[in-house]
Amino acid sequence: MRSPLPVRDGLNPTRLVLPHDPVTVARYPTSYAWLLDRFPDDGARLREKVAAGEVVTGGGAPITPDTPYEPRGFLFLYRDPPSDEPDIPFEPEVLHRDDDLLVVDKPHFLATMPRGRWIRNTVLVRLRAALDLPELSPVHRLDRPTAGVLVLTVRREVRGAYQLLFQERRVRKVYEAVAPLPRLVSVDDGGRGTAGTHDAADGSSSDTDLLHRLADGQAVTVRSRIVKHRGTAPAQEVPGEPNAESRVTLVARDEARGLGLYRLEPHTGKTHQLRLHLASLGVPILHDPFWPVLREDAPDDFDRPLQLLARSVEFRDPLSGAPRRLESRRLLREFREP
Repeated sequence: MRSPLPVRDGLNPTRLVLPHDPVTVARYPTSYAWLLDRFPDDGARLREKVAAGEVVTGGGAPITPDTPYEPRGFLFLYRDPPSDEPDIPFEPEVLHRDDDLLVVDKPHFLATMPRGRWIRNTVLVRLRAALDLPELSPVHRLDRPTAGVLVLTVRREVRGAYQLLFQERRVRKVYEAVAPLPRLVSVDDGGRGTAGTHDAADGSSSDTDLLHRLADGQAVTVRSRIVKHRGTAPAQEVPGEPNAESRVTLVARDEARGLGLYRLEPHTGKTHQLRLHLASLGVPILHDPFWPVLREDAPDDFDRPLQLLARSVEFRDPLSGAPRRLESRRLLREFREP
């Protein structure tokens, strides 16, 4: 159902659905009573919103303390951004804009869209407000620590066509990352690599072979099964049928610092896929707060951004049929070619 309230300050209104189970229906004679009971910690603020006419039904009528409870009905209201939301002092740079698309160069640390503690300090909210684009919506997402090319649609009518490109894997995405050079193992190590079990592009499953080929500058394909459990920050690799695939190539070396510049081409889009695949190969991306050691609650260090960049996206426009290629202008500061 479309909201009767417009986007305000870049934020969509929140939609609440009134339960229809018999116990709830019998307990609450009014929508107001249910609302206060549903969010007891926000009672004072909700009373203010109702008094100001800022909580409305699906039909757009402001509710009052006497508005009857309507099972399966809708309530809409604007949520208050958290007062303790940290400021992110970086802005997205516009790479391309037309009547259908907005493509930006997302900085590190800025979330793609509102979630959890991040509301105002997101690409979506900032750009909706700054560019007066209330229907702006991301076609895909980048993790908050990741920088680079992010594609958004400007109009609701075209959103589905571009989302389908990503869902059907008709977009070529290229990332870059800075990570340690591969640590090669010898026969004396018993053939044990530094990673878990993966499938190589040619069907072999030897981690030792993968690392040697990677170190030689050959492209290797990593396949594994990745799951993300609710309530846990990092995704995990688990045994089972692979559902994630990444092509990894070492394209430049800094022998003095033991670092490499990697080109990453994900075939799938699982949460944390590239970060996890490199970590499981024994080459975790530099300054990753999840791998090799979990630092979930560590404060942002703006001098040490995750060294992962969405370098480019390439696709055939679903509306015009024209080829499109968008490329980031950012650099990964930790890599310096000799």
